[in-house]
Amino acid sequence: MEAALALEDGSVFVGEPFGADTDVAAEVVFNTGITGYQEVVTDPSYRGQMVVMTHPQIGNYGVADSGDESVRPWVSALIVRELAEQPHHWEARARLEDFLRNFQVPGLQGIDTRALVRRLRESGTQRGVLRRGGSAGFAPSDLHELREAARAAPSVSQLDLVTGVSAVLPVVTSEGEIAVVDCGAKWNILRSLERRGVRPRVYPWNASASEILSSQPRGILISNGPGDPAKLPTVVDELRTLVSSGTPVLGICLGHQLLGLAAGATTNRLPYGHHGGNHPVRDLASGRVTITTQNHEFQVVADTIPESSGFEVSQINLNDNSVEGLRHRELPVFSVQYHPEGCPGPQDSQPLFDEFLGLSELAQP
Repeated sequence: MEAALALEDGSVFVGEPFGADTDVAAEVVFNTGITGYQEVVTDPSYRGQMVVMTHPQIGNYGVADSGDESVRPWVSALIVRELAEQPHHWEARARLEDFLRNFQVPGLQGIDTRALVRRLRESGTQRGVLRRGGSAGFAPSDLHELREAARAAPSVSQLDLVTGVSAVLPVVTSEGEIAVVDCGAKWNILRSLERRGVRPRVYPWNASASEILSSQPRGILISNGPGDPAKLPTVVDELRTLVSSGTPVLGICLGHQLLGLAAGATTNRLPYGHHGGNHPVRDLASGRVTITTQNHEFQVVADTIPESSGFEVSQINLNDNSVEGLRHRELPVFSVQYHPEGCPGPQDSQPLFDEFLGLSELAQP
């Protein structure tokens, strides 16, 4: 049996299906990680996207309990050059294909992923449709229909993606010294706090500033999440109140973009996003360079940050000079575009959690 991926530019890639027997229409992005595929597919920030892995063989070590970043896979589909059928690792609880099938996530293998990634890199992120064919494969009319369906597929800017990945009600795990606004938080962000002796109080994405501040948190973390930050104007409005309260605030990924909007800046879309664990970032104050894990399609536009906002660019990406960090000149508020928790990827930026907890007076001695 065959399956085909059609892009909105008319390109078609025919290969072998795996995972769930279902069709999907979504944006197509690529991830440059060699390992960490389980963390990738369970990252809520990938909701609404098909992910192409650039490494040629995926699934070698199966799926383990320690690799989940959420309760389920969130990718719309997974596209690989070759899927390992028999994983070898002592922690593996299942094959990657079975894991995806159990959650109705389709996949495609046996295509030239290098050619597909080159097209996405040169033409930018594209909408696509993945569909299984019949026993006779795909007729020319079938491929024409696929191309038209790809052109009609929605972009993430048209979709409400955060609602489905956020907590529904506040989750109180203890005294909750740190409030986490859950726009699709990865579990390892919460674990990074817990490893430092701090248990978070998790709020849904649409929690009001008054509700959050009423618990008198020592700090507020705005999490990562999927989609276009411009789709969340109510969060931006509440975030302005949180910033002005004087409570320490840390924004991560989508949270960073929302903080930029709250400061009065604008956001726009990168040509093909940043997805992987090899992005070099320079801190402008210290000159230090760290290698970071990233997963985002949008950026804060540097020259739109109002001088009167009090915010300034604190870090930049050395590949394309995009904004990687914001910091308020007077208030204890800062943000990063990348993922300091890593998982998958480097742990170079873990000290940012210590800085945040230091501002919150919760740092361990």
